[in-house]
Amino acid sequence: MRILLVLAHPLPESFAASVARTAREALEASGHVVDLLDLYAEDFDPRLSEAERRGYFDTPYDTSAVADIVARLKVAEGLVLVFPQWWFNFPAILKGFFDRIFAPGVAFTHDAAGGRIVPQLTNIRLLYALTTTGSPWWLVHLYMGDPVRRLLKRGIAAFCSKKLAFRMLSLHDMDRATEARRKAHLERVRKALAAV
Repeated sequence: MRILLVLAHPLPESFAASVARTAREALEASGHVVDLLDLYAEDFDPRLSEAERRGYFDTPYDTSAVADIVARLKVAEGLVLVFPQWWFNFPAILKGFFDRIFAPGVAFTHDAAGGRIVPQLTNIRLLYALTTTGSPWWLVHLYMGDPVRRLLKRGIAAFCSKKLAFRMLSLHDMDRATEARRKAHLERVRKALAAV
């Protein structure tokens, strides 16, 4: 399987970068082809341009400004996202990735009769999110309602693909995580992706 592995963290020595390396190693060891898209290293601009917004309902929608990344997504069969949760949400660069890359004609098309959108990422069979939070589990799940999981599973995955295998692995309370907990999480990531 061809996997697009998207890393959204500005620090190359971050724990997220370690998670991405672990994910890549596990996937490649299982025979998958991995395309690493490090949004910061590739200097991805997350800002939706004026022209992109004005043309949002044009057919065809103009993706020429991000054609390389769109092409990488279109040939992928799986998508693995690695990112921290900041303020119970995606880092801005990852949100911009969704805004600019998951565009009309790429991730979905507009229903001609209005209303629902029609999924177009039928090539994507799995979506895994490998993430960390600074908050403890109870705060993310019970108080905040796990917003990132809901956005990914009910929003992006459900609206852009059909019959997609979704999984999210999170290390909560990251700011106080011991070295042992971090290593255990990396092993959990390795095992989960080795089984893909």
